[in-house]
Amino acid sequence: MSGLQDLYREIILDHYRAPRNRGELPVPPAQKLEGFNPLCGDEVVLWLEVEDGVVTDVKTGGQGCSISQASTSMMSAAIKGKPVDEVRSLIRAFKALMSIHESKLGGSEDGEDGEGADLADALDDVRLGDLEALQGVVKFPVRIKCATLGWNVLQQGLEETDA
Repeated sequence: MSGLQDLYREIILDHYRAPRNRGELPVPPAQKLEGFNPLCGDEVVLWLEVEDGVVTDVKTGGQGCSISQASTSMMSAAIKGKPVDEVRSLIRAFKALMSIHESKLGGSEDGEDGEGADLADALDDVRLGDLEALQGVVKFPVRIKCATLGWNVLQQGLEETDA
């Protein structure tokens, strides 16, 4: 198991040191979204361009810990060029990964808002790939907010655009 943990650590560090899709997009047509975690100072900025129901481009910015920045980098790589419905499924699956492991650590059957079964279902049909490297974050509950910050910003942006 140590080898797998080392691999996951390397994936996270790679995305932190060499973030994917770093930069800015012109607003409009892109939408600029920002998220901030006042507890630790993490900041995520997303430039999201959605056209005909597809995330045609995404760029990231901001600063913070390796977890928040690596998670945002991995997220940007995973969503670029994908249909919005698929992106929404990916958001649900990633949050399920964080919530299910968190609830297991706490000894409860359901996630924090009683949706454990729904969250488990969200993981069934979605392949997370490198994003699974972040599953170890749940051992440190305060860091879950770091890992999900970019995802919350993305979800907010999709809701605002009604994409």
